[in-house]
Order: sequence, then C-alpha cells, then structure tokens
Amino acid sequence: MTRPRVLVVDDKDTMVKLLARVLSPEFDVTTAADGTRALGLIGSQPFDVVISDIRMPGADGIAVLTETRRVQPDTEVILMTAFATVQAAVDAMKLGAYDYLQKPFEPEEALLLARRAAERKHLRTQARDLEAALATAHRFENLIAESPPMRKVLELIKRAAISDATALITGESGVGKEVVAHAIHNASARAKQRFVAINCGAMPEQLFEAELFGYMKGAFTGASSDHRGLFEQAHGGSLFLDEIGELPLAMQVKLNRALQEHTIRRVGDSAERPVDVRVIAATNIDLQAATAAGKFREDLYYRINVFPIHVPPLRDRKSDIPLLAGLFLERHHKQGQPDGFTPEALAVLMNHDWPGNVRELENVVQRGLAVSDGPKIGAAAFDQLNTHTHGFAGGRPETLTYRDMLEAARERATRDYLVALMKDVAGNVTQAAERAGVERESMHRLLKRHGVRSDDFKPRGS
Repeated sequence: MTRPRVLVVDDKDTMVKLLARVLSPEFDVTTAADGTRALGLIGSQPFDVVISDIRMPGADGIAVLTETRRVQPDTEVILMTAFATVQAAVDAMKLGAYDYLQKPFEPEEALLLARRAAERKHLRTQARDLEAALATAHRFENLIAESPPMRKVLELIKRAAISDATALITGESGVGKEVVAHAIHNASARAKQRFVAINCGAMPEQLFEAELFGYMKGAFTGASSDHRGLFEQAHGGSLFLDEIGELPLAMQVKLNRALQEHTIRRVGDSAERPVDVRVIAATNIDLQAATAAGKFREDLYYRINVFPIHVPPLRDRKSDIPLLAGLFLERHHKQGQPDGFTPEALAVLMNHDWPGNVRELENVVQRGLAVSDGPKIGAAAFDQLNTHTHGFAGGRPETLTYRDMLEAARERATRDYLVALMKDVAGNVTQAAERAGVERESMHRLLKRHGVRSDDFKPRGS
C-alpha cells in the first residue's frame, strides 16, 4: 500500500528535522526550508498533507495554504503556530486549513494529527470520486466489487452461470447470497425461464413436501385441486433453496433423490414426473459440521456442493463499502435528498463491523437519506452505529498499543459528547461553546476535528 505523502515547511532546520524523524516511519516526507520553495513543490508534486509554519520569510503559511487549496484542493493543510499567532491559525481554518499545532507540541501529537489529516484526505478523495468509481467498478448483474475477495466471487459466478451444476452459496446472513443466486440464473442459459425461491427455514416441516413437489386433489384435507410444487414451477429455470441447512432430514432424503433422478412425485400421486431444474442452494451454517453432527445428510451435501461459492462478510472486504454505499444511495435517492456522503460519514461506515453485512449497510444508507437535510449525508446520520461497533479506527482495541487505544477511546468519547451536546442545543455553536465552557472558535475547531456538522442538528427549514 502506498504511504501518504506529507510536505513539511519551516524555516527552522531543527523543526524540519524533528517532524521528518517523527513522520517518516508512516509517511513519505518531503521538506522545504521556506514558503517560496514549498509553493514550487506544491505546484509540481501531489501531497496528501502539508504541515507548514505560519510565520516564515517570503511566502508565509497562509500563502502556502492558499496555493495548496488552489492547486491540490483535496490536500489537507496543518499550520504550526506560536501562542502569539493562534488567532491567525484559527482564521486560517476558515480558509480551509484542517487544523493547527501550537508550538511547542509533543511529537506524538503531530503524528496523530497527520494521520487524521491523511485519512480525511483519503476519504475526501473517495467521496469525490465515488460516482466515477461506481462507473468503473467490477459489476455483474446487481453485484458490485472492488475488493479482491469479491472480484473472485464475481469470476466464480460467471463460471457457475456457464455450468448447469448444482451450486452451493455459503456466507453469513445479509452478505447477498440470494443476489448471487439471481446473478447466476440471469447469466445462464435458463435466464428466460423462472427463478423460484424458497426459504427452507421459514417453511413449516409438515408442508415441505407439498410445497416442493406439489400434491394431487384429495391427497389431504384441504387439497381441493391439483397443485404444482416449486420444482415444477421452476421447470426449465432455477430453484433457489435458501438456508438449506434447515431442511428436515426426511425431506433431505427426498430432495437428494429428486436431484439424482431428475424426477419428482407429487403428494398423493403414484407417477414420477420429470423435471429440468437447476438447483442453487445457500446456507449460513457450516454444513460439514452439521453432517458430522448427523444433522445434514452426507450424500446430499456432496450432491449440492458441486460448485461452491463463498461470499465473504463485509468486514473482510471493507474497500467495497464506499461502492456499495454509493450504489444504495443511487438506488434509494429521491428528489431533494442528499446526493453523497461527507468524508466523516464514509469514515463511520468504514469503521463499523457490519454484523448484518450488506443488508445492514443498505438499511443504514436508507435511514441516512431519511434523516439528512443537507447536500451530503453527514456522520451524525449514522449515530446508531455507535452501539454496534468498537469505534476504534485502528481495529479491535486489543490489537492497538496502549497509547493508541487511549487516543482512540478519547476520540470516540469526545465525538459522542459533541454529538449529544449539539443535539441538545439544536446545532447552535454559540450555546454549545457556552455549555462546554470553551471559546466559540475552539468549539468550531473541535466540531471540525471530529467530523460533527452543526447543520445536521438544526431544525428542518432553519
């Protein structure tokens, strides 16, 4: 993975060397001894982050900021300032600076701020380029992928569509197993015939045989006429058996025979009926383990597992999240609703664990559209995700260093406080600052740093 590029600008050689030493383990660092040299570098090389002193001979930090915003509008700028020029740095934030460092500062503070700025730049670019990414992403039917695991799934789907073999789709609930099944059917030679689906976990056991194979008039109480089962309804097409692991053992025997002989017998009938059906099965349980435990027939397992396709959970293919979010935004967008996401909103989506996978993501995007008033969906629209995720951008807390864990916990607690505060004052920054006991400019700075937009909390129409 390419390391973020940072430009460090200061006329004091000791400061340049300090920042280069602190940042170089994680960043590709370029340095400039004055603002004039920095302007030339900004005009000729791309950077993710620019860290510049405000007061320098020749071109000062404001000039560096202005030129960066003009030439590289997605690049984040951090200004360094002494106490006497803090107000100038605050004013610079109104011109588009990401944040400022007040000298003297701890090296770790500079590193953390540079990390956040680089991540914001990445997300800003991602948000801006989402439409283009959607246009060029790997697509197949209603599936979209950027991550290597899902690209592999798309290739398997294409191969499965050419074959007529029974396919078994595995994966957690919500990953899109039925979407994959539809894609296989729609790309196959059977596409002009019916795609028939049944959830084996939702069907009462006593009705399974009649539902799958049909029944004859008078076969049981209430059978007032002949009825074609799902196998016959899907003749020439595809039958999707979702959650096949829930199929009762007695029905597993009959299903296995139907797959082997390509015939079915209606309940109450003595005649066999030929059927031409491509079966696609899906499950969210480990069928091998179920077989070992005697809960699933081994012969049926091997008969349906001819063409296996495993769909990975969303947490293992997070690079697909922006594309999927954009796709759902496009699908559910209505006139007057937001047409994109803020970088902070994308960060929230990327950091969530998604136990409900793609289905959960689609529901969250729909909710974001419903509760947002601005041109973009902001992070505040996804507050409900805070109760379902660790909230640590670097991963699970036990994988972080103690210092980083404390920093992540502090960041999350601060953001939660700001969200609750802004809700309580209906987005009024002045009241929020008074309540928090800080200056109004400091409140603006905190809100910006933590991706909390005051407009997201203001009453509709205000």
